[in-house]
Amino acid sequence: MNLIENKERIFSQVAQAMETANRTDQMNVIAVTKYVGIDQAKALVDTGVRHIGENRVDKFLEKYQALKDEGLTWHLIGSLQRRKVKEVINFVDYFHALDSMKLAQEIQKRASHPIKCFIQVNISGEESKHGFAPEELDALLPEIEALDNLQIVGLMTMAPFEASQDELQAIFAATHQLQKELQKKQLKNMPFTELSMGMSRDYDVAIANGATFVRIGTSFFK
Repeated sequence: MNLIENKERIFSQVAQAMETANRTDQMNVIAVTKYVGIDQAKALVDTGVRHIGENRVDKFLEKYQALKDEGLTWHLIGSLQRRKVKEVINFVDYFHALDSMKLAQEIQKRASHPIKCFIQVNISGEESKHGFAPEELDALLPEIEALDNLQIVGLMTMAPFEASQDELQAIFAATHQLQKELQKKQLKNMPFTELSMGMSRDYDVAIANGATFVRIGTSFFK
């Protein structure tokens, strides 16, 4: 494993995907470090990676405490139990998995400042996936709009692991379309300017469909 070579290859491939999509806006590559310890995460940071993502609260806090002086942007990308919100939420720069109104209310209660959040949408309809169905959002958004400690920066979705290229394209395109529709509503504290979608196996398709944050883990460390 050569972290420098892997990092340079990934960033080059992301840049190529952006060029292919005729995009000149900002792309944020989140290095997901859930499979490695602090030393390897620090070594990756030393290559120039600035966005770190974790999906479990205990691992997030462990990495955060070790690397908090590195000037990083911290992403909590996994499901968050309401009872753990108070432990972690004020260390998070972006929370990617807002999947219930009760969780939103708990964040409102525990946050000491506005937290940038992505609403998780279940575009594929998989029963195993968390997130709101798109048709739920019209009723949900006015309730979330009243919570001033949440800033809804965009949507997050995940495609099924076994999805074909056509299925990936359909899921990511539908999420992008939904994001654009919500952005037009110009809701308070809800800019909906961002899309968090795409992982090591499918980030090129996600970028082609407007992703502004991609979550890449295994490709950094293989």
